[in-house]
Amino acid sequence: MPRCPRIAAAATLLAAALAIVLAGCGGSSSGNGIESKSPDQILEATKQAAKSATSVHIAGSIVTGGKPISLDMELAAGKGGKGTISQEGFTIRIIQTHGRVYINGTSAFYQHVGGAAAATLLQGKWLEVPANSGELASLADLTDLSKLIDTALASHGTLEKGGTATVEGQKAVKLTDSTKGGSLYVAATGTPYPLQIAKSGSESGKVVFDRWNQPVTLSAPPGAIDIGALQKGG
Repeated sequence: MPRCPRIAAAATLLAAALAIVLAGCGGSSSGNGIESKSPDQILEATKQAAKSATSVHIAGSIVTGGKPISLDMELAAGKGGKGTISQEGFTIRIIQTHGRVYINGTSAFYQHVGGAAAATLLQGKWLEVPANSGELASLADLTDLSKLIDTALASHGTLEKGGTATVEGQKAVKLTDSTKGGSLYVAATGTPYPLQIAKSGSESGKVVFDRWNQPVTLSAPPGAIDIGALQKGG
């Protein structure tokens, strides 16, 4: 039987690492005249634009605390999200829909959080918990568009404008965090969505925001194992 406290600890670690990746860089705004706005005005406009979107795709990798973390997530506002998160050689798939969180880890992940017996028992299986409580609920915020944007834009240092650049063929305004490092690129045309967060140095990497307002299909995986039931049975 898996040791659920260790699963919870691993889930919390992944959630905290992603928060570090996304925090420390302010958001931005786009649209006519965005280049003339102050960094704080761009930040607020970007936050509002992102939180008003119906969906987004977020993907990339970065090093934090000396350890690489990567993610590839599709988020639908008010509905949930799905994708993959990898850290320290462990990868999990995650789905959040209808108030439930589902994860499917590699055998190495299950062995890491629960031991050899758990790896054998759970190989290929999905685990299920409530989105707002339980062992893996800390991962729910990674699949909530509004909460993730709040996390991404909640903590930053002194922001400075760094001119314009082209990101994936789109003109963008660059905001640089002169205190914590890292840059945020915001669409300079159309809606002021964030396009990319990039960092250099010992914690280098980038995270891309794209496919804004594209359809995202979410469905619960069949045969998921309820962790609460496992605890009662253990």
